Order: sequence, then C-alpha cells, then structure tokens
Amino acid sequence: MDDIEIVTNKKLELEIIAHGESHSICNALRMFLMEDEDVEYAVYGIDHPIVGEPIISIKTKRTKSPKKSLLNASTKLKEKSEEFKELVESISD
Repeated sequence: MDDIEIVTNKKLELEIIAHGESHSICNALRMFLMEDEDVEYAVYGIDHPIVGEPIISIKTKRTKSPKKSLLNASTKLKEKSEEFKELVESISD
C-alpha cells in the first residue's frame, strides 16, 4: 500500500482511501472485517477501473473502534498471506 488517507474519522465510522491498491487487498480486508462481530458493515468501491483509488468504509457497532477493527483485519490478512506463501514454497521444492 502506497499510502492511506483518512477521509472520515468518527467514533464508529472510518473511511479511508487506500492509494495504490486494487480489488485484491480491499476485498480481502472487507472479508476479514465482516468476520468481526462488532463491524456493522465494511465496503469498498473504486470509481474508475484504471485511475480510481479504492475507498474503504467501515462502521462498527456499540463502542468498538473502526481503526482497531481495520488493524485486526490487516493482521489476519498478513497471517493468512504468510501461511499461503509457506504452502506455495512447500510445493515448489
């Protein structure tokens, strides 16, 4: 990810622009965010397929921090990516 720009930062809502990213990372993050029972919704959109930047929107329930939910989802994505890398390396020998 080149850079993250915060568009909206409220108690239960977070909207960021993920500069330099595509559907791959955004969809994976959205999936992990939606597994979090404290996340009401997590969506992303890219306005233009060639020059558009992904905008990720997260809304949490109760008093859960959307930034914390994003961090947890990012950590899970990193762990799963490392597991997948190890699996690929094990079959390429």
